[in-house]
Amino acid sequence: MEQIQIKGSSLDQTASRALRRAVMVFESPELIRSLAQILTSFGPFLAICAARYAWPDMPIWLMAICTVLGGGFVVRIFIIQHDCGHGSFFQQRWANDLLGHICSLVTFTPYAHWRRQHAGHHANWNNLDRRANVDLYSTCLTVDEYRAMSPWQRFTTRFVRHPLFSLVLLPPCVFLLLYRTPFDSPKGWERERRNVYLTNLALLVMIVGLGLVFGFAQVALVQLPILAVSSIVGVWLFSVQHRFEDTLWRGNENWSAFDASLQGSSYLKLPRVLQWFTGNIGFHHVHHLSPRVPNYRLEACHRALPQLQDAPVLNLRAGLTNWRWALWDEVNQRMVPFSAAWK
Repeated sequence: MEQIQIKGSSLDQTASRALRRAVMVFESPELIRSLAQILTSFGPFLAICAARYAWPDMPIWLMAICTVLGGGFVVRIFIIQHDCGHGSFFQQRWANDLLGHICSLVTFTPYAHWRRQHAGHHANWNNLDRRANVDLYSTCLTVDEYRAMSPWQRFTTRFVRHPLFSLVLLPPCVFLLLYRTPFDSPKGWERERRNVYLTNLALLVMIVGLGLVFGFAQVALVQLPILAVSSIVGVWLFSVQHRFEDTLWRGNENWSAFDASLQGSSYLKLPRVLQWFTGNIGFHHVHHLSPRVPNYRLEACHRALPQLQDAPVLNLRAGLTNWRWALWDEVNQRMVPFSAAWK
């Protein structure tokens, strides 16, 4: 019988199927909780934006607080959009899609296009033979691949993955500029490509409307810093939960979604207030095991099933330093820094 390894223990196929059935109990969305999350996310975000527009001469310190809080609520709205893309926020698909499109006007992320790209991430994450189907933040190079590069290739690789570039400077550009194009999408994705352009049109109408009322300079001063904060936090969250020292990478013949869920994605244990703002996405191992579990039920699922508590655990401090883990060491079966390639 095939064995599935989990941090030194193992689950056979019968036990893994039993765990999946147990997780399915948490997959049903709860309408009241979904509506409450909408109110507690969109309400404060809109109030913060309204305050910034109504008080253009707000003190710098208060402006900074509003920007950070506004960015936090955009992250929370992005988690709602993310759940809608998985069909887990409402029972009805039309309701998920409608809300997802509304969220996209806050997150600057085309809903249908991102949903399909993200499906590729779920199908291929931590698979060494399918890395071309995932993004910069959830892929990696092996030590041998890095050693085989030319000096210039190694320089550019390290530059692109330097935290100042990849986690601070690049994320706002991704959300503000890259998501305005149907990048990396085949011509057959007609609906998704059209969604990018329709989202751009809706954003243009919204920005022009705000600009005519409050002035375009004020719109930029309010929205761009909030977008910068939310994009940096969101990309960090995504990156840290897939790139850590004890993660698991396997070739296609040995890869399984079950292993990749419980060993290839982490439980990021955040302080309560940060867990709330990030929509419980720290329970990422549960999310990867079953994307149909709504974000507000991830913690309950994690706590109810002891098998899920064996997933790799990261705290905030570890998460802030995880950018160091850049290469997969196939010999020692762990992530290592670039410097370890020459040891």
